[in-house]
Amino acid sequence: MKGEKSGVRHINIPIFIPHMGCPNMCVFCNQRSISGRLSFDISRVEAEIETSLSTVSLEDEVEIAFFGGSFTGIDRKLMIDLLSLAQKYVDEGRVKSIRLSTRPDYISDEILDILSQFAVKTIELGLQSMDNEVLLASKRGHDSLQAEKACEMIKKRGFSLIGQMMIGLPQSSVEKEVYTARKICEMGADGARIYPTVVFYDTELCAMMQDGKYTALTNGEAVERTKEALKIFVENDVPCIRVGLQSGENLSDETCVAGGANHSAIGELSMSALYLDKICEEIDNKFEGQIPENIVIYCPRGEISKTVGQKRKNIEKICQKYQIKRVKVLEKDELLRYNIIITY
Repeated sequence: MKGEKSGVRHINIPIFIPHMGCPNMCVFCNQRSISGRLSFDISRVEAEIETSLSTVSLEDEVEIAFFGGSFTGIDRKLMIDLLSLAQKYVDEGRVKSIRLSTRPDYISDEILDILSQFAVKTIELGLQSMDNEVLLASKRGHDSLQAEKACEMIKKRGFSLIGQMMIGLPQSSVEKEVYTARKICEMGADGARIYPTVVFYDTELCAMMQDGKYTALTNGEAVERTKEALKIFVENDVPCIRVGLQSGENLSDETCVAGGANHSAIGELSMSALYLDKICEEIDNKFEGQIPENIVIYCPRGEISKTVGQKRKNIEKICQKYQIKRVKVLEKDELLRYNIIITY
């Protein structure tokens, strides 16, 4: 699958830049809660990097990643100072490259000129939706045309592009989210992230929810809708590198989260739901109604837990649906992610 590199661990050293450089306040955004910090101290960055590097091996492919804020919108001197600090580790051979996240309206030729002077490999773009109605309702501050232009500029300059999208935003729907996933693929993304919407306290979205103007996703809804976006990325060979916020982003802190898809395993559940669809499709196509009592499912190495489902729910559903008595799941090295083979 595109972007996969056998035998090499890819490790990001995340440096979270709180809500700096972005005058806009999207309805869902409480960046101070997401990053877990109220301020930023550049003097601590080197210590964070050194601590992280002490846990990796020489064989690992390490990247310093500036996350959490709109990196290309922060004070220009601070941005260059941070890039220079990261570049020092690249020049020493201890880090391979630099990654950053930003907004579509903070991409310009001037910005890309600056980034080109450093070992920036990947730009993650917070697209969130490619539907203008959703962008407006979310007070995103840009439209889909700006997003397309930013993606085009990033790819033209040779950077790797990761398209970030959200599930369950105001005025969104499954159809709009599938459309967004398709557009991310069409715009040449090298990878994607999917974020089911989490409602944080002290946000406009929280007030909307409390006033009955917005209904937060349940975990089950988030899984089903995320699965549909995942299908698009799988069909187009665009790796989805993560579903949901990371565990360190205050997702489990009930003092920060008011509602929404607040489940620590939302990514695993969504991927399991996709595997269940793939298994059912393969059974229907292979056996054409003549289902054997016992089957063997071969899945990619490392994907057994997603294939069988949490607490073996996928296996239970398959047995109930097809009246199968026994299902055995085995790994097969040559299978790519989300591919399965079924025999009996």
